[in-house]
Amino acid sequence: MHGFTGEHGLGQRPGGWRRGAPFGPSRAPFDPSRSAVPWRSSLAIAVIQMVGTGFAAQDQPVRAGLGPGSAALLLAGPALLLMRHRRPGAVVVGTAAVTAVYLAAGYPYGPVFLSVVVACVAAVAAGRRIAAWSALGLLWGSHLLTGHWLYRWLPPDGDGPVGWGQELAVTAWAMAIVAASELVRVRREQWARERAEREAAARRRADEERLRIARELHDVLAHSISVINVQAGVGLALLDQDPEQARTALTTIKAASKEALGEVRQVLDTLRTSGSGAPGAAPRSPAPGLDRLEELTAQAADAGLAVRVEVDGVRTALPPGADLAAFRIVQEALTNIVRHSGSRNARVLLRYGPGELELRVDDDGPAAGDGATGGGNGLVGMHERAAALGGTVEAGPRPDGGFRVRARIPFNRARIPSKGGEEPLEEPPRDKDGRETHEG
Repeated sequence: MHGFTGEHGLGQRPGGWRRGAPFGPSRAPFDPSRSAVPWRSSLAIAVIQMVGTGFAAQDQPVRAGLGPGSAALLLAGPALLLMRHRRPGAVVVGTAAVTAVYLAAGYPYGPVFLSVVVACVAAVAAGRRIAAWSALGLLWGSHLLTGHWLYRWLPPDGDGPVGWGQELAVTAWAMAIVAASELVRVRREQWARERAEREAAARRRADEERLRIARELHDVLAHSISVINVQAGVGLALLDQDPEQARTALTTIKAASKEALGEVRQVLDTLRTSGSGAPGAAPRSPAPGLDRLEELTAQAADAGLAVRVEVDGVRTALPPGADLAAFRIVQEALTNIVRHSGSRNARVLLRYGPGELELRVDDDGPAAGDGATGGGNGLVGMHERAAALGGTVEAGPRPDGGFRVRARIPFNRARIPSKGGEEPLEEPPRDKDGRETHEG
């Protein structure tokens, strides 16, 4: 039963996203997989550098005049930025070199540094920190060399040395670029970590849902098919000798198969609802619980197993998850007795304690066929159900013979409500020891 679900999680589409989910295929800024050729941002940077430098040149008459050479250098940086996602290290070094040549040519100061800023941020975000820092060091060193030594031989004519205040401003800009780049890198790593955690949580929820549905189908089908198998054998054996008894067996088979189909349909409806992502959809019928215990013992009686149920303590309403787990554990234990035990009698004890329910299912054995446990997934499912609620299950032979399944299921205590409010149910019949009893 565990292999019936598909590869993708319940309620998910391939690629790890689902409608209405808080996570999806969105990517963080400066993610190399975001765009192979970021031409829009590169074009915007080119426009800003060309137009901004034209305005800045009006306040710098002593610098070299703008022309084809300056335009080529102003456009070279944005052109290199087209490759910043594929070659971030080479791009940041290239833009720094182009900017250094532009400043060495004596052209006006302005937004020419924008290409270097964007390339540096992209390089650091992509993990090319050494390349980014080296490019900034190259640009700062070339500006220092040009402004204090090579200015004598470089345009414009009559230019003097750069003031140290301007050098401090350039250094501050370089440090700001480094800080911004590191901030982007840290934020990008945080985005990636959060996305990975969300995807892992989604996979974990899908796995838990697959296991839950597999357990439900196993418990429903194992119990119902066991009853059908026993009654089919009885019907075949008595078909000629006692047709009326054979008719009764066939009636039991019909009822058991109808119930199994109903429960399987409910599980599949839940699966379809999860897959469609439709909000507000609910199961058509409530999940089974201990209120159906009499029905369960009646089915076991039809299969030839007499079940005596005892209740110790005050009957208590259980949360839906604990109620379903208790019912399925008793159901699986009785199914194993029908299939694997030679005993025709079983005892079920429900002991209600403070915030805890103890289940005990005993049969007198001896084991028949492949043993009381059956070697299947039944006991594994019991353990999983109890463990999911913080409980335990113990199963094994008793010292005096037979087999025992004992489960402990914690829950938040709540009185069973009645029409008049929070009141216990009417006291059921009890034996001489004060235990609630009825025969299945």
